[in-house]
Amino acid sequence: MSGPLPDEACEFLRAGHFAHLATLLADGSPSSACVWVDCQDGLVLVNTPADSAKARNAGRDPRVALTVHDRDNPYRMLAIRGRVVAIETEGAQEHRDLLGKRYLGRDTYPTAPGRPNVILRIQADHVRSSL
Repeated sequence: MSGPLPDEACEFLRAGHFAHLATLLADGSPSSACVWVDCQDGLVLVNTPADSAKARNAGRDPRVALTVHDRDNPYRMLAIRGRVVAIETEGAQEHRDLLGKRYLGRDTYPTAPGRPNVILRIQADHVRSSL
């Protein structure tokens, strides 16, 4: 499957479940990090500091993998292989606050001054689901 994620997958991503994002280091080895996720227009969105390893890795090699498990039932999951199709600064701070509300219950996300965020927009190439 390549293209927009189905509505059911997007709803699952917007439900506040934690994900693990794998990116590739410069030497080709994988690096994995726990992230907050969102879905918009059939794409997976990950918000991260612009100077993070995730952002640097995705800028160099767009191939990524994500695994998302239901907080209450870890056997309910979504696994995605795809590629970062855009790294955007516009709207990143507001999106970070939206995710902060979803995951932490805070209206604004506390951040270090001078450390802007970016949004990684991920197009799914392969999806495996037990939803």
